[in-house]
Amino acid sequence: MKLIYPVILSSILSATTYADTIESIEITGRALDTSSTDQLEKALSEQQVNFAAGGGLSPLPVLNGMMGDRIQILADGAPITAACGNQMNPPLSYVTTSKISSINVLSGVSPVSAGGDNIAGVIVVDTLTPVFGEVDAPVVSGEAGFHHKSVNNRNTYYLSASIANDTWYASYAGQSEEADSYENGAGEKVLDTLYKAQSHALTFGYEDAHQMGVVKLSYQSIPYQGFAGQYMDMTDNRSYAINAKYRRHFSDVQLDTQAVFRDVSHEMGFFTSEKPGTMPMNTDSQDIALKLAWEMPLTTDYDLVVGQEYYANTLDDRWPAIEGSMMMGPNDYVNINDGKRERAALYAEVSGQPYRDWSVTAGTRVEYVTTDTGPVQPYSDGAMAMGGGMAMSMANPDADAAMAFNMADRDQQDTLVDISAQASYDIDAEQKVSFGLARKNRVPSLYERYTWGRGVMATTMIGWFADGNGYVGNIDLAPETAYTASAMYTFESQRRTYSADVWYTHADDYIDVQKIGEFNQSGLAQTQRNQLQFTNLDARLMGISIEAGWLVADNQTGQWQLSNTFTWQDGIRKDSDAPLYQIQPVQNQMQLTHSKGDWQSSVQWQWTGNKFDTDPLRLENSTDAYSVINLQTQVIVDNWKIELAVDNLLDKQYQLPLGGVSIADFKQNPENGFAQLDGPGRSLNFGIEYHF
Repeated sequence: MKLIYPVILSSILSATTYADTIESIEITGRALDTSSTDQLEKALSEQQVNFAAGGGLSPLPVLNGMMGDRIQILADGAPITAACGNQMNPPLSYVTTSKISSINVLSGVSPVSAGGDNIAGVIVVDTLTPVFGEVDAPVVSGEAGFHHKSVNNRNTYYLSASIANDTWYASYAGQSEEADSYENGAGEKVLDTLYKAQSHALTFGYEDAHQMGVVKLSYQSIPYQGFAGQYMDMTDNRSYAINAKYRRHFSDVQLDTQAVFRDVSHEMGFFTSEKPGTMPMNTDSQDIALKLAWEMPLTTDYDLVVGQEYYANTLDDRWPAIEGSMMMGPNDYVNINDGKRERAALYAEVSGQPYRDWSVTAGTRVEYVTTDTGPVQPYSDGAMAMGGGMAMSMANPDADAAMAFNMADRDQQDTLVDISAQASYDIDAEQKVSFGLARKNRVPSLYERYTWGRGVMATTMIGWFADGNGYVGNIDLAPETAYTASAMYTFESQRRTYSADVWYTHADDYIDVQKIGEFNQSGLAQTQRNQLQFTNLDARLMGISIEAGWLVADNQTGQWQLSNTFTWQDGIRKDSDAPLYQIQPVQNQMQLTHSKGDWQSSVQWQWTGNKFDTDPLRLENSTDAYSVINLQTQVIVDNWKIELAVDNLLDKQYQLPLGGVSIADFKQNPENGFAQLDGPGRSLNFGIEYHF
């Protein structure tokens, strides 16, 4: 660690052109309409964040063609580890959606102060910012609401209330959401997409002229959540967290500190006849985050931010033996035993305006990351017994794999150096160009390094890709290193806006897969799957986004605006030029909005092209092009807000390009093979909200 300080200082002194304006999209306020999980997903989708299907509460975001842990998601300032071999509890699943005050998407070239341990970008979701009053007398405010969605009979109830004056603040936020499995455009049930959840949070804050402190206590319970694309389901997920922030001003210096602790108890199994089975899997995880940052003027033109951060995750993943089972016993299967992943980070960032029309930011971040885990054990150390008229036995690859894993050196240390460079130039009052360069790193997760089973059942319990394949970890995985360049042009006048954004990423030691075997659980040709082991290779990703907006009319009928967004992405393995997994096909979205006073409406047309560049190792399905039309209107009357919407107006039947396969359907209809997951059909949505 002694070498880290001079490395950072050296990097700052040699930094040149950087800016934090490129590819940063922030949306704030109640207009977000994120009172349910799918509304949060829609809000992020409008900022070029795609989603791979998971559970109804747990879709995995995809940013710049990269999914899952490659994105640093900060919920109220801190990362949350997905404590599950299938990532059934990703960071966004812990967010109380009805309480979101802001979302900030930093894709590709993100400032080092925004967070490390990512190569795709950073998504910041805030529910913690208190709103103090303006007078000594306490003021009570809040909202209560209900939303219904017909396609899955989803009902969402939420309540939040706060009391605050100019010094003290206290609030409560609670939310309950429950849904059945949704129907596709043909009126057929999409199996195993049901869920139920509730969350509660208490927040307390204090503020005076020099300082502000806030503490949030939160609890979340998900008693069940179906995962159509996984061999298992979630049968319980309970989370307790405490999040404390403190800010103090010392003359022209600002100090920000934060401490977060989260405990997660997660269970997988089976709970519905839509995907029956018997097998328990239990995971316990704890996250600790400690952050310290100083912000101060460096010169009259530049500001400096210096920060230290520490993150620790511990993980135990055990699969209890099933009494009387000849395959799952007599021992508990120990998948990860006392796993540890620790990050110690130092960063420094300079921002300012060297010239009148230029904005620049320079930053370097150094992280020291360690991972380790204890010895493991299979269900049985000997040959696996088979039932039948005569006693039989078969080879037990998990026993040999456990022995080799326990003899291996599992302690790994990695030092990462991130450098981010951004600059923007105002051509004139209406035009701007922005540029960015970054070197970013990510250390493999505990599941990528330390899942060790080699049997078919063990490997199919690992993997967050919803592809029906089986996965094996690799202790010797190197960290991913991505070099990203991006450029953006924007034009904004009173009646028109245009922007064009292009980005390119070359990734060294990108964590992909190699085939080590195959299996077939039904014997049909269309049901063959692969066993895959994580490996490092080089990859290339790139994309384009073009947006345009026009003020069509602003008269006695109201304000009419037309917008269009076009996106294209591509990603390949450089060793074979084969496509990477789950790359979003070309998309176009056009929307006409109307507003007059407290009444707002929109009609949206979304088109997604054919997906024919598919990953051959993961046996990824191709999908056909499709388009959907969505309608929405809302009106505010006194303290009431009423919303009506129709999603997929024409009841189009289509398959989700990033949805993965439906294992739930495969289990009930093996002759269909591993078919791609269908998207939801027409849905009539209604919401009502009261503000007080």
